[in-house]
Amino acid sequence: MTDPQFLTTKELADILRVKERKVYDLASAGEIPCRRITGKLLFPKSEVDAWLSGAKPAGPVQTKILPHIIAGSHDPLLDWAIRESGCGLATFFDGSMDGLDQLKSGQAMAAGVHLVEDSGNEWNLSFVRNAFSEEPVVLMEWARREQGLILSAKLASITSLSELKGKRIAQRQPASGAGRLFLHELKAKGIRPQDFELLPDYARTETDAALTVVSGKADAAPGLSGLARQFDLGFLPIVTERYDLLVDRRSWFEPPMQALLKFCCSSEFQQHAADIGGYDLSSHGKIHWNGA
Repeated sequence: MTDPQFLTTKELADILRVKERKVYDLASAGEIPCRRITGKLLFPKSEVDAWLSGAKPAGPVQTKILPHIIAGSHDPLLDWAIRESGCGLATFFDGSMDGLDQLKSGQAMAAGVHLVEDSGNEWNLSFVRNAFSEEPVVLMEWARREQGLILSAKLASITSLSELKGKRIAQRQPASGAGRLFLHELKAKGIRPQDFELLPDYARTETDAALTVVSGKADAAPGLSGLARQFDLGFLPIVTERYDLLVDRRSWFEPPMQALLKFCCSSEFQQHAADIGGYDLSSHGKIHWNGA
């Protein structure tokens, strides 16, 4: 039986006697020769053999071959800007923590994140430091957003979380910043999740959260004031959060990301943020972290 020209992630992990995640980390950091073929990571066996022997591999080592995808947490303004800019980026929004995993494993070039720190006064930095301390990534502020509870019209007069006890609450997925913030706020106020009727199905995007309430399936859902405004729903504010984009530094200079950033300098972008409501763009573009 002839040796394969390419090794899969699992095959290479078995050879190295490490977990598959470690192989993804090596590939993402450009420390091991790899190719991305039809969206799948493959490892040229001859170059891997040379790498293992300490010799310089024959041919170039392709590093940071990342798909043009923004993962992580959903943001309505970002979603709109990606479409309107014509930048060609795709999206896979399934929560902030998932976005970090997607970027870490080389499945995305950027991730939207809004993860509250334990102090409740800072956002994202410790999560980025822990996961990307030695990697070339840039954490850019996208916007400050008014985050809280979207309320059904009949509950629009509610002014505290405790008044929602016993009500149907749409859950956000555990990997989401909104879900983590909701649990953080409950703990701070001494309220138990069991005090609510938590719906079994997750609202995975900001739009899904609002639609769950407007459809009558839930009495409230963690979400943004701008979406409550869009659907004529009530809103209970909790905090002004910071939503950031974590971007692979090489991908930052690729045409898709540059096209998006250029569009965000337009008056059209500013106006749409104002139309949605609940956004503060005064520090849009500020760099909060510039990795190794």
